[in-house]
Amino acid sequence: MVLFHRYKGNEEFYNFFKNILGFTPRRTDLYQVAFIHRSKSLETLKGHRINNERLEYLGDAVLSALVAEYLYKKYPYEGEGFLTVMRSKIVSRANLNKLAHKIGLTRLIQYNKEQQGIFKSIEGDAFEALVGAIYLEKGYRFTRKVIVDRVIRLHLDIDALSQQDWNYKSKLIDWGQKEKCKVSFEVIRTMFQGKKNASRKEYEVQVLLDGEPAEKAIEFSIKAAEQLAAEKTYKKLVEIGRISKNENGQPKNASEAEA
Repeated sequence: MVLFHRYKGNEEFYNFFKNILGFTPRRTDLYQVAFIHRSKSLETLKGHRINNERLEYLGDAVLSALVAEYLYKKYPYEGEGFLTVMRSKIVSRANLNKLAHKIGLTRLIQYNKEQQGIFKSIEGDAFEALVGAIYLEKGYRFTRKVIVDRVIRLHLDIDALSQQDWNYKSKLIDWGQKEKCKVSFEVIRTMFQGKKNASRKEYEVQVLLDGEPAEKAIEFSIKAAEQLAAEKTYKKLVEIGRISKNENGQPKNASEAEA
């Protein structure tokens, strides 16, 4: 099936690659698969399901490597800790979802719209699958150039991202210790992308405050899900006034604000 010829009905696909990524793909089959979410899987005569999960798996590894190389060169005097945190920020599911939406990838994804809202990472998954497809067709150096020059440098504010507070888990635990509120994390669900034990797992984690359920989050590692759930919980506590902000906009305990 040809998707990328410059014929009526295919302009959106062609323009995405030409205008956003700066090249015209040749192995159109790869990109067709990269945009198929598992909720719209195709099935072969032999019963094999075709979707973007395998490309997503590959793209995840390639993206992590090229982002690590980009940060290593961009910040020659920063240590391992800073570089690791920055890479985590860039490749986080929340950031990839936003990035995919910003470059217009969202409208190319094929998924079951009746189940919209159930899947929290369709855009980020498709972005990683796209990286995997580019890598298979063009190789690592070409993929690095496209993703770094055409996506990261043009559509991501790295300096602003470096200033964002990331470790909400530690902040939430510190708040709990000061307020004598027990903060804990619980994995409430494990999901498999594809056949069980044959694909990546997703973990749903919930924050508990003195044993009472707070916010939840889903990510591809328990640590990442804990961080995202902690961030949601911390911001919720600020919103409802259990944590207030001082004049400089830095969150602090409500009890300290009243002192």
